[in-house]
Amino acid sequence: MKKEFIEKMKAKLVAQRTEILESLAKKSEDFKGLVNAVESGDVCDIASDAIDRTMLDSLGQQDKDKLDLIESALTRIAQGTYGVCIDCGKDIPMARLEALPWTGMCVDCKSKSEMNK
Repeated sequence: MKKEFIEKMKAKLVAQRTEILESLAKKSEDFKGLVNAVESGDVCDIASDAIDRTMLDSLGQQDKDKLDLIESALTRIAQGTYGVCIDCGKDIPMARLEALPWTGMCVDCKSKSEMNK
């Protein structure tokens, strides 16, 4: 795989990591605001805030999962194995990496993995 392409993907991954970390930091501030509001709210407010917290937690987990995938991809770049399927060892097409720069599997292996779940 060309070095220029890998550097482009690395920059994309780092930018996405930064975006997620900034988003998580904002959600943390939003969560603190919800906790403070609950302390002074009535029963309806408390129920509404509980739903908001659940949504924030869910979105936060999705971001954390994506962050793990991004970190894994950056590790593969550092190790020189980026763009190689972690299951079968075949090259992952550049078009797939463009769409999902954090992916570690080719389409076939990812499909098999999802069918097994």
